[in-house]
Amino acid sequence: MAGNDKPAASGGTGDDLRIVDITAHAVSYPLPEDANVVLGIGRAVKRDAVIVKVTTAGGLVGYGESHHGRSHTAIARLVNTTLRQLVLDMDASDVVGVWARIYKMQLGSHGMGAAASMAMSGIDMALWDIRGKATGWPLYRLLGGARKPIPAYAGGVALGYQAPQALVDEVRPLLESGYQAVKLRVGDEVSADLARVAAVREAFGDRLTILTDANCGYTLADARSAMPGLDACNVAWLEEPFPAHDHRSYRTAMSFGRVPLAAGENHYTRFEFHRVIEDGSIGILQPDLSKTGGITEGLRIAAMGSAYKLPVCPHSAMSGINMAATIHFLAAIDNAGYFEADVAKVNLLRDELVSTPYRIGEDGCVLPLDEPGIGVAVDEDFFDAYPAIEGPAYV
Repeated sequence: MAGNDKPAASGGTGDDLRIVDITAHAVSYPLPEDANVVLGIGRAVKRDAVIVKVTTAGGLVGYGESHHGRSHTAIARLVNTTLRQLVLDMDASDVVGVWARIYKMQLGSHGMGAAASMAMSGIDMALWDIRGKATGWPLYRLLGGARKPIPAYAGGVALGYQAPQALVDEVRPLLESGYQAVKLRVGDEVSADLARVAAVREAFGDRLTILTDANCGYTLADARSAMPGLDACNVAWLEEPFPAHDHRSYRTAMSFGRVPLAAGENHYTRFEFHRVIEDGSIGILQPDLSKTGGITEGLRIAAMGSAYKLPVCPHSAMSGINMAATIHFLAAIDNAGYFEADVAKVNLLRDELVSTPYRIGEDGCVLPLDEPGIGVAVDEDFFDAYPAIEGPAYV
């Protein structure tokens, strides 16, 4: 493996931690037909990612992931131009200072909020990777956490709009491998959604925790029809029935059933989470560390949620870098919920770009890696082998 072979340096100080380079790599690969999952936003035809590499004067290298936002080359270019120029020569250990500079100069002004948040997330994650390598500590320890098991659910871009029996057949080996919770896709016709959920509940009983995700595919009428049926199947949450900005629909839908509403992967920074927490309509917070402003901002969001006794169940991005970082993050906050494990049949960003980011245990839990920083080795040959493919990831 190339690119992450620099040994951990202990106690990097002064000019050694000065940021001398930032490069974002947009990568893609097409999905084979048998891996084209169909869900509320369409049929997946490829996977994209933006991998950010930060290098210090002392030679330490950190990696992070910026969510592609379905515009991966645009996000990479934002990192490689404006944000790079803002951050070069700053101290890599000054994550709060770097965040504040990008917020002042780009994210909080000029109409670039969401894009800047995604772009800076990869930089922030890479800086935390460097901080861990500089100290020789794994990220969970640097964040004040412990190496403890984190419950995981089978999710990612998987478990789509199959016929009920086919869905049952896909869930069974996941349970056999250790998972005790799965996330099913809804947002189709309500009757079809409920038939799929009911089939999985009937097949596996109450030993399985069922979560659902509508991918913003429901209207208020759909939610009114679906939620009593989800209650009857003892579903643990309904994720993103509506777009993130549709605050009124979230408030209204609270009264349609007992199943709590979950959201957050498309909420950016603590400022957007502040509103949904104050509204009281969302019971499970789901920030994505590659979208919401990185680990630095994720910690702030988790702290706000903790004050309201709200669990944090982060959305996972595409690559094993985000996945490993998310487990570290969950091991360090006091309101940690589930880790979203990607069980897609084909994910080269999980299986080839990086060393193994996690393993599922017989107890349905994962553990944070114990190497310095985020703990995954990155194969930079991947960047040339899988160049960016333009166009939408879903059709």
